[in-house]
Amino acid sequence: MAGPLLQTKFHVPRRRRALVSRPRLSDRLTRGTESALTLVSAPAGFGKTTLLTEWLADWLAAAPAAERSAAWLSLDERDNDPALFWRYLVAALDSVAPGVGASALALLQSTQPAAEAVLATLLNDLGAVPNDVVLVLDDFHVIEAGEVQDGMAFLLEHLPPQIRLVIAGRADPALPLARLRGRGELVEVRAADLRFSPDEAAAYLNGVMNLALTPQDVEALEGRTEGWIAALQLAALSIQGRDDVAGFIAGFAGDDRYIVDYLAQEVLQRQPGSVRDFLLQTSILGRLNGPLCDAVTGQGGGRATLEALDRGNLFLVPLDDQRQWYRYHHLFADVLQAHLMEEQPDRIRELHRRASDWYEQRGERSEAVHHALAGEDFERAADLVEPTIPELRRNRQEATLRSWLEALPDELFRVRPVLTVGLVSSLMVRGDFDGVEARLRQAEKWLDPTADRTGMAVVDEDAFRTLPTAIAMYRAGTALVRGDVAGTMTHARRALDLADEDDHLARGAPAALLGLAYWTSGDLDESSRLYVDAMVSLTRAGYHSDVLGGSIALADMRLAQGRLREAMGIFERGLQRAERSQPVLRGAADMHVGLSHVLRERGDLDAARMHLQASSELGEHVGLPQNRYRWRVAMARIREAGGDLVGALDLLDEAERVYVGDFSPDVRPVPALRARVLVAQGRWAEALDWAQERGLSVDDQLSYLREFEHVTLARALSARYTAERDEWSIREAAALLERLRSAAEDGGRTGSLLDVLVVQSLASQAQGDLPAALISLRRALTLAEPEGYVRIFVDEGAPMASLLRVVAKEGDPGSYVRRLLAAFDGTKVRKPVSPEVIDPLSPREIDVLRLLGTDLDGPDIARRLFVSLNTVRTHTKNIYAKLGVNNRRSAVRRAEDLGLMVRPR
Repeated sequence: MAGPLLQTKFHVPRRRRALVSRPRLSDRLTRGTESALTLVSAPAGFGKTTLLTEWLADWLAAAPAAERSAAWLSLDERDNDPALFWRYLVAALDSVAPGVGASALALLQSTQPAAEAVLATLLNDLGAVPNDVVLVLDDFHVIEAGEVQDGMAFLLEHLPPQIRLVIAGRADPALPLARLRGRGELVEVRAADLRFSPDEAAAYLNGVMNLALTPQDVEALEGRTEGWIAALQLAALSIQGRDDVAGFIAGFAGDDRYIVDYLAQEVLQRQPGSVRDFLLQTSILGRLNGPLCDAVTGQGGGRATLEALDRGNLFLVPLDDQRQWYRYHHLFADVLQAHLMEEQPDRIRELHRRASDWYEQRGERSEAVHHALAGEDFERAADLVEPTIPELRRNRQEATLRSWLEALPDELFRVRPVLTVGLVSSLMVRGDFDGVEARLRQAEKWLDPTADRTGMAVVDEDAFRTLPTAIAMYRAGTALVRGDVAGTMTHARRALDLADEDDHLARGAPAALLGLAYWTSGDLDESSRLYVDAMVSLTRAGYHSDVLGGSIALADMRLAQGRLREAMGIFERGLQRAERSQPVLRGAADMHVGLSHVLRERGDLDAARMHLQASSELGEHVGLPQNRYRWRVAMARIREAGGDLVGALDLLDEAERVYVGDFSPDVRPVPALRARVLVAQGRWAEALDWAQERGLSVDDQLSYLREFEHVTLARALSARYTAERDEWSIREAAALLERLRSAAEDGGRTGSLLDVLVVQSLASQAQGDLPAALISLRRALTLAEPEGYVRIFVDEGAPMASLLRVVAKEGDPGSYVRRLLAAFDGTKVRKPVSPEVIDPLSPREIDVLRLLGTDLDGPDIARRLFVSLNTVRTHTKNIYAKLGVNNRRSAVRRAEDLGLMVRPR
C-alpha cells in the first residue's frame, strides 16, 4: 500500500462521542458475530457507520486484545477494479493480522489472477488466525463489478468460523442473502431498526445536543423526521441559539431530500464566511487532512478548522486515531457540492487542479488522476496516465486503466500515440477488437521520421521508442482472431524483427502468436519450435503463469503429433513449476487435467480420475479460464471409457455451455466430441444432423482446423452403413478417410493419423474386407505402441477386440497387443448413471460428503469441520436432495459413480 491516504481506507474509524446508547442494536450486532454475515442496509443518513464504530469499540473492549480484532475497509467507486479491491481487502486484514494475505498479494502480481485464486490463498491464511476477527466493508453499495461480487460470494461460502464479515451500504449487495438467511447465517439491521425511537430522539436532542426541548417539541421533531438520524442532527444544529423552536420545527416539511437540503442550508447559513468557504471548497475531496485542505483552499489553518468542525459535530467523519484524515458525511457532501456548483462554478476546475497537484507531489498517482478527470483537465490527466500504464498492467489493474482511458476525449488520442496503443491493449484484453486497426494507424502515423510531429504529445519516451514492436504484435493478435493466418505470421515476424534481443516480453508474445498461426495451419513442427522459444522468453521475463498457459498449448501440439510421452512430460514439469511457487500458480489445475487426459489414453483410468479430483480440490480459481470446459471434457471421456455414455453426454453439454476460447485453435470442438458419443450410442442420424448443421461434406477442401470434425463425419457415415448397409455412405466415408490419412501423414500429425487409421480399419471390417482392415490396424499399432496408446483402440469396443484377436492369432501378438486385449477384458461396462447432478454441490457440501464416506458420526463431522451439528445436518439434507438419495450409504455410492468421491486421508 502506498501512503497514508490509502491506509485510511482500511482503518477502523475513530470512536466519537456517542450520540445515544442503543443496546437493542448493539446486542443484535454482537449476535451477528456468530453468523457468517451481518448486513447493515439503509439509505444515507441513518447512522450506519456511527453505529458500527460504536459497537466495534464496545465489542473489542469486552475481551482481551489477543482474542479479538477488527478490520475496516471504506469503499468508493474506484474500488470496482477487482485487482484494486482485493489488494485493499487483503491490506485491511493484514493491518490486524500481520502476514495474513502475503501470498494473496503476491498472486495479485501474477498474470490475470482470478478472484477465487486470490481468496483461496487468503482463506488458507485466515484459517490459521487464532483470534476472532470482524471485517467491515463500509459503503459496499458502490461496488457494481460482477467479478468483485462473485468473489465476495465465494469468500462468504468459505470463511473460517473465527472470521466474520459485516457489510454496510445503502442497498442490499448482490450476494446469496436468501440462502444465508435460510441457513441462519445472516443478521440484518435495516432502516426501520436504525431510526431513532421517540426515547432515543429525546436522549439525543436533550442529552447530547443540550437543547432542552419540551416533550411536545421532541415529539413533533421526531414525527417530522420519522427518526431519520441525519435530519435530526441537522435540525439540532439549526435549533441551537434559536428562540422560536416550535416555529422552526413547523417550518419544514416534505420528503427526505427536501428536508436534508433545507436543514443543510440552514446549517451553512449559520457558519462564518471563512468556514462556509472552507466547507464548499473542500467538498470536492473524498478525504481531507490539514495540508491537503490548505493546498485546495489556498489558505492556512486547515487542520485547526477540521478539528473545530469535528468538535462541533458538523458531519465530519474521522478516519484515523491521529486526527489527521476525515471525510464529510455523504449527504452533507452532496449538499456542499450542490452549493459550490451554484455559487462558485468557475472555481471547481482550479480546486481539482490544486488537489491533483498535491497528490502527484506525494506520489498518490491514482488520486491525482481522479481529480484531473473530475476537473475535466484532460491534458493533465493524460500526462499522468501515460507513464502509469506499465505499472497498472503489472498490478493487473486493467479495469482502472480502462476507466481512465475511456474518460478521456477521443480527440486527445489523436496526438498521443503511446496513450492510443495503451487503449488498444485495454480493448483487446476485454475482447473488443472493433476499431483496433484504426487506432493502431492513428498511432503509427507519428512514427514516420519524415512526418510533421508538431502537436504530438509523448510522456513515456521508452514506450514511444518500442511502439513499432507493440503495434506489430497487436496486429498479429487481431489477425489471428479474424482467422487471417498469413496476416498473423507477417505481423508477428515483424514484431520479432523489431524487438530488442534482451526484451524478453516483446520477443515472447509475438513468438507465441507466430506459433499459434503455424498450429492453426497444421504445421506442428514449426509451431512447437516457436512455442518453445516463446516460453523461454516469457520465463526470462518472469511471466510464469503465461508459461503455464503456453505449456497447455505446447502439450496439445505434442498430442496432435502423437507424442504422448512428451505431452506427459510437459504437464508434469508444468505442475512442478506451479506447485513450487507460493502461492500455487494459476494453471496448476490445468496441468492436472492435462495429465488426466494422457493417463486416460494410456489406460490408467484410476490415475486419470485422481488427477481430475486433484484439479477439483485446487479449484477452478487455480485454473485458466478454459479449465472449466477442459475438466468436463476430460471427465466425460472417463465416463465414456466406463460405459456411461449418458453421463458423458451430460458433461459434454456442460462443457459446451461453459466453453471459453482463447487464441489457440479449437481443433477438437466439444460438439464434435459429442457427435462421437452419439455414434457410440447408435444415434448416428443425430451425428449426421450435426455434420449438416456445421456445413461438413465429404467433398470439402481439407484443413487442419476441421480435421477432427471430418473424421467424426466419417465415423457417422460408417455407422450408417453398419446399420442400413447404405453403400453410398461407406464409399464416401472411405474416400474421405483416405484423403484425411494423406493430409495427416504429410503434416506429421500422428495423433490425427492414428484416429484415421482406426476408423479405416473398422470401416473395412464392416465391409467384410478383413485384409484391408488388418493393414490399417497393424500400421496404427506400430505408431501407437512406442507412446503407449490404449483407449484409442479399446474405446471402439467389440469390433476392435475381434480385429486384435485376429492379429494375435496370425502371429506372435507381442506384449502390446496382449496388453490391449487385457484392457478389453478389464473394461467394465457400467450402467449409465442418470440423472446427472442438476444442482452442483458447494465446496462445503463436498467436504461433508467426503466425511460421510468415513466412520465419523454427525458430531464428529461437525468437530472436524469446525461447524455446528445443525449446520452438518443442513448440508447433509442438501446433499441428499441434490444427489437424489435418502440415506448416507446411497449418497456415498452415488458420489462414487459421479466421480465426486475421494476418501479423506
